[in-house]
Amino acid sequence: MILLSSIIEKFEAKFFNKYKTAVLPSHKKALLAMKQCRKESGPHMLARCTNDNCRRHSYIPHSCGHRNCPHCQNHESRQWIENQLNKQLPAQYYLLTFTLPRQLRKLAWKNQKLIYSLMFQCIQELLKTFTRNDKKLRGIAGFTTVMHTHSRELGFHPHIHIVMVGGSINKNSRLWRVKSGKYLFCHKALAKVFRAKLLKAIVDHNLRVPKDCPKKWVVDCKNVGNGDKALIYLGKYLYKGVIQEKDILKCENGMVTFRYLHSKTNKYQNRTVTGEYFLWLLMQHVLPKGFRKVRCYGFLHPCSKKLIKLLQLILRFNPIMMVKQLKQRAKITCKFCGARMEIIRTMIPAAQIQRATHPT
Repeated sequence: MILLSSIIEKFEAKFFNKYKTAVLPSHKKALLAMKQCRKESGPHMLARCTNDNCRRHSYIPHSCGHRNCPHCQNHESRQWIENQLNKQLPAQYYLLTFTLPRQLRKLAWKNQKLIYSLMFQCIQELLKTFTRNDKKLRGIAGFTTVMHTHSRELGFHPHIHIVMVGGSINKNSRLWRVKSGKYLFCHKALAKVFRAKLLKAIVDHNLRVPKDCPKKWVVDCKNVGNGDKALIYLGKYLYKGVIQEKDILKCENGMVTFRYLHSKTNKYQNRTVTGEYFLWLLMQHVLPKGFRKVRCYGFLHPCSKKLIKLLQLILRFNPIMMVKQLKQRAKITCKFCGARMEIIRTMIPAAQIQRATHPT
């Protein structure tokens, strides 16, 4: 298996030289973190054995913890999936996908934080309105949204996935209403309203809409049963970056070959690019600092835990866990006596401290 850190070390200089005008501080931070993840040159943890007869000390390479690193945050991913499955309710679930047209991607790249935030805002307003006006629902919606910026071949392709409950709570009557069927809402109506809302928001923020902006946008809406598989699918792509190291096939002669699962044929296809362009493909999907790619709305908001538990109790519904109960983090054991080790402190190499305090 080819390590991503080795590719970064090999092509980092060429990458910064070729894309120096487009590289953002968040890109530099991501590359540095992934390059030093669990490496001897990166941060270390000083651990001490808890066995009184041993008490040996060891230096252990620290994980970077970056949300784009393929090594890190597996624990957080499983935790998110379990939390979402614990909030399941007795209703049909639907997976909706709102895609930004190709003609607006250049505008989105130049104004990432603003455009992504506007997409979240327009979608949550739209779905709340559709649920409130629907004849069968007529209440408050509940849905989870996840931002993705990549296509399967790692191209820049901003879109938002939504896992939505086909049910609602009416504030006045306090009734739980459900809706079933192949589609939750008409996808053509969703696309028209989404287009109108987002274009208006873009103009209101003094941005210019491209002249070739299409009149028809794409919104997908389909039934996903009780929602567990859709939540697990999205949870796997929250933290581990946009590519796994097992999908990097070759790195030779200045070129990198990786594979991806083609959406139409459902078969793996290979793509070969230069090493520096491969790094650029990865950096395109590093979100702006502090930007939340996952958001929950309505009765699925984190502040509505008591309401969800009350609904599960009244409706006599016990969520079916599709993943094993969350395991605790792996314990660090002493290689001499096998006892548990405790972390005393994290140590950062002097070279890294100097680079942070005196950036070039």
